[in-house]
Amino acid sequence: MVEPINNQIIMHIFKVILPILLLCSSQASGQIGNHQHKTNNQMEYAKISNPRVKAAIEAWQKGDATLWLSFFTPDAKLLDDGHPRDFKKFSTEAIGHERFTSVDKVEDDGTSVYGHFHSDTWGDFKTYFKFKTNPEGKFYQLEIGQAHY
Repeated sequence: MVEPINNQIIMHIFKVILPILLLCSSQASGQIGNHQHKTNNQMEYAKISNPRVKAAIEAWQKGDATLWLSFFTPDAKLLDDGHPRDFKKFSTEAIGHERFTSVDKVEDDGTSVYGHFHSDTWGDFKTYFKFKTNPEGKFYQLEIGQAHY
């Protein structure tokens, strides 16, 4: 036969364990909130001089896969540290889970963007996005990878 739970045990749970759980929960949600806030404050879109690259990066940052993909040709290529990958699969899986936390420098007439990056899977690191444009103004290739600067 199971004995009834003592009121002292229940009070112990509420006084000791519950506050610990609440503290952990609030800290976790605060980290998420602070990360988003930090991301928005650090972004310096003005550094990106190419208007189409700037708009594409803004779509990426907002997690808008449809808008992001609209800047690219239907057969756009992706090179990840020089290795070919499926561009559409990468875009739809990474958007909303990966983002720049800062734009540190921009080169090649505004088509190469370097900055700190956060991936929910891979953590934080420096990266680059290099956009290649066709004569119609659409991006036909994106090169991404870890940056060393």
